[in-house]
Amino acid sequence: MSERPLLRTQHLQKYFPLKKKSIFQRKIEYVKANKDISLDIFEGETLGLVGESGCGKSTFGRTLIQLYEQTGGVSLYYGETIEELMPQYVGETYRQIPKRFKNYDNDLEKLQQLKLEVDQLDDSVHPKVEEYRLLKSSFEAKYGNILRLAGGLLVSEDLNQVEKLLSKQYLSGSEVAKIQKKIDFEKHRLSLKQQKEITSTKIEQLSSELEVKQKELAEIKSEVESFKNQLRSHPRFEEFETQKDDGIDLSSLTSEEMRKLRSDLQIIFQDPYSSLDPRLTVGNIIGEGLMAHGFFEKNETAEYQDYIIDIMVRCGLEPEFIHRYPHQFSGGQRQRIGIARALALNPKFVVCDEAVSALDVSIQSKIINLLQDLKDEHNLTYLFITHDLGVVRHISERIGVMYFGNLVELAPAEEIFSNPKHPYTRELLNAIPKMRRPGQVITPWPLYEENDIYDFSFKETGEADKDWYEVSPDHFVACNLKQPIIKEESNL
Repeated sequence: MSERPLLRTQHLQKYFPLKKKSIFQRKIEYVKANKDISLDIFEGETLGLVGESGCGKSTFGRTLIQLYEQTGGVSLYYGETIEELMPQYVGETYRQIPKRFKNYDNDLEKLQQLKLEVDQLDDSVHPKVEEYRLLKSSFEAKYGNILRLAGGLLVSEDLNQVEKLLSKQYLSGSEVAKIQKKIDFEKHRLSLKQQKEITSTKIEQLSSELEVKQKELAEIKSEVESFKNQLRSHPRFEEFETQKDDGIDLSSLTSEEMRKLRSDLQIIFQDPYSSLDPRLTVGNIIGEGLMAHGFFEKNETAEYQDYIIDIMVRCGLEPEFIHRYPHQFSGGQRQRIGIARALALNPKFVVCDEAVSALDVSIQSKIINLLQDLKDEHNLTYLFITHDLGVVRHISERIGVMYFGNLVELAPAEEIFSNPKHPYTRELLNAIPKMRRPGQVITPWPLYEENDIYDFSFKETGEADKDWYEVSPDHFVACNLKQPIIKEESNL
């Protein structure tokens, strides 16, 4: 597992509006499926996410990869660079700097003042708590990308000059990215035709054009860096520069841009029966994404057939299954088809949404072993969602526990089982069926510990545990504290 994050969420929220009870109802009510989730998922790791049905874990997985539009917060992706993708929102953010950022200090002061008021409250369902959440979400939406993209340049007294320089860099970078994509596509097209030794005239022409544009971009970057160096002595330069972040804001991408990234971010659905189109053969199900993303121009070619069969074999499916339909397979085989479909596009991140819960216990271990083998072979990163702590223990490096839309505990897998802190985590562990030898007494985890400095409010709303603390190395838990501790203030 790498120390480099592949995905990062900050205060992610997903609310579903409820149908109005009458035409006279003015206020819209919501189901708060994900309330305020901040989390890093590291490259090459398997992060397990557990909790009862309805706690919001599947919603989190789907919102993270933008199958659901998030209500608030930010989701950052580091598997591609901004320069490689050059998303539209980057240019729009630069253009907004002069007009929008001038109100930053006033808005920040309001947010900090409200936070002080909320921190003094004992009632976590007080209206001011929700007011703070809404204001914090609004603040992130207004200034988040500006801070992440411009950093220390924002201390300049001439924000119009900042906008001009960054916009020029964006336009030049967009041209470089566009040419590079054409070259990559042409090389890929030739490799599929097994013409790797043939030099394409088109590639040569594009490469010459790329070299010219890269020199232009380098000159503009040098100009931006020179301007930044002039600002380094400003007292607030480091304050803004430390907020610079090269992650791609998934929630700000257009539908077409998100579609292009879909090959990187895949999902294995829970139900192996309803998630497969009964009208398509196995080959067409697995290859549908390949055709949509332009990996192959036609599905009748020998190269296409060989590629599909190779994926099938690696996922434990016989080559002769390629022309069969989903109803001709068992549950375990159908799940393997779903896995093959997700991996066909060579993704970097896969959400395994209850990927084994619908399967017989004897099949679950085979699917888990398959997922582990494929992860090792392709350096995949998994978010493994399940309600079964016994399953997640064996496949995950870390485990997060969700309760009523909140993440209440996060720790290395063995730490969750040997030293659980939150009472909800302990309830889950106590609910695991255990084999007893004759005369053996199994002592359940107590929900609370005497003389503990942590105060866990265990309400059905899941709103009470408002603070997030590191109780031991890499072990985080949502709680209130009976005694104050010295802790470095986190960013808003």
